[in-house]
Amino acid sequence: MNVVSIEAAGVGVSWLDTAGPLLVWVIVLSFVLVECALIIGLFLPGDSLLFGAGVVLAQHGSDANAWFLSGAALIVAVLGNQIGYYIGRTSGTKLIARRDGKVLNRQALERAQRFLDRRGFFAIVAARWIPWIRTLAPLIAGAARMDPRRFMAATALGGLLWVPTLVLLGYYGAGLLDALPWLKTAALWISIAFFVFGTGYGVLRYRQEMRRPVDEPNDSNARA
Repeated sequence: MNVVSIEAAGVGVSWLDTAGPLLVWVIVLSFVLVECALIIGLFLPGDSLLFGAGVVLAQHGSDANAWFLSGAALIVAVLGNQIGYYIGRTSGTKLIARRDGKVLNRQALERAQRFLDRRGFFAIVAARWIPWIRTLAPLIAGAARMDPRRFMAATALGGLLWVPTLVLLGYYGAGLLDALPWLKTAALWISIAFFVFGTGYGVLRYRQEMRRPVDEPNDSNARA
């Protein structure tokens, strides 16, 4: 009876055995890079993606895979923030805010700016755990000409506290459910569904925001 229940719990996830960890690696590394480097990353489910990747890898039971992915994703997250930093340094943030934007608006940009101004180094570290600031922080830091070495140290420390924590929490958390295979399978499917629908919704929101005109900082005073 136990064997039957275990087999039933695994229905629908056997494709992971053929897709394998390679698919997880490709998705995680590409999404982490985009989220940390480009403004579209503001709308992507980064935290749930990392946690879900750990849950999916637990299906294979490879500790090494989870740890290696954590290390690789950490490197990509730091690289992505460096790209965002230099985009901000060369082009500033003037094209980010959109008139009447729900997310990409001047108020959100100014709140992020104030947060970074008040907290400095700590803000870059903490930004990893604040979804919308996570993407804006490198652009703002670059536009503000923050010291590159200081920014590199802060973003590396933040990434170290962010990436491995979520991936390994998902991996070992799912491993604790081995005694309840139906619950482990449910957690796996919830993680996958959240990622798929979260990404689709994020791309839709991004397209809606980018259709709006740019909100120029001195637009209202242009004729003064």
